[in-house]
Amino acid sequence: MLLLATPAAVLRRAVALVPLSPFPTASPLAGKRVVVTGASSGIGEATARAVAARGGHPLLVARRRDELERVAGEIRSAGGTASTYACDLTDETAVKSLVEDVLADHGGVDMIVNNAGRSIRRSLPASWDRMHDFERTMEINYFAPVRLMLGLLPSMVEQGSGHVVNVLSWGVQVKAPKFSAYLASKTALDVFSRVAGRELYGDGVTFTNVRMPLVRTPMIGPTEVYGKAPALTPEQAAARIVRALEDRPLTIDTAVGRAAEVFNLVLPRVSDAVVHHVSKRFPDSKAATEHLA
Repeated sequence: MLLLATPAAVLRRAVALVPLSPFPTASPLAGKRVVVTGASSGIGEATARAVAARGGHPLLVARRRDELERVAGEIRSAGGTASTYACDLTDETAVKSLVEDVLADHGGVDMIVNNAGRSIRRSLPASWDRMHDFERTMEINYFAPVRLMLGLLPSMVEQGSGHVVNVLSWGVQVKAPKFSAYLASKTALDVFSRVAGRELYGDGVTFTNVRMPLVRTPMIGPTEVYGKAPALTPEQAAARIVRALEDRPLTIDTAVGRAAEVFNLVLPRVSDAVVHHVSKRFPDSKAATEHLA
């Protein structure tokens, strides 16, 4: 019963900690077919490894075939199983072929991790002539995962079960300045999945939105201010995704994100003023403004 899925998962985890527990401790991921996008590096690679370590079969998706094969080879060398599918998720024809290949090879999937994406940190005054920033973030962060889900969700509905995890950002709650392109695209996916979860509830298909804090990956490299900022490792981020796959909560948030969300709702104008003044201390990076030189 879906209403009890998350409480049951929490109870199972607690029981597993009891010494000599008579209850089975196998991961719910054992034997599951898990599509992981952006699996050639960073969070996606770490997630694929974590899924395989728990007995799941990760289906690795990314553009770089050679890197996918590297990750899959290392998973197999460690005793796990993995399959690879090189695909540009912004290419509608390529995604259609990907879906056909996955369904033909595996008969369906049990879980999807929508991790592939891109971030842009650039203020609006530096974006007046950069409509393409908004188009490209929507293309990979929103349209690409929706395109993939529309292809794979029917098989989940047919089998009567499935789970989707979206890797988002705590910024969808904080509404951080200079991230208008990035956070708009991530918020679109957040809302899509909440609505889809309600529509497909009776079909046994669930969704979790992981509002991730800063993660130390190459994606944040161009932003100098992040150099010394606290950040998760890709493995720590993957642990949150695995928890989302196993426990299937509606969201996995951060304390800062929850506090910001309440602040924005209760005192919206005050929060605007406070965040505006704080953001002035962190100007655009050189990479964000080099086109203005």
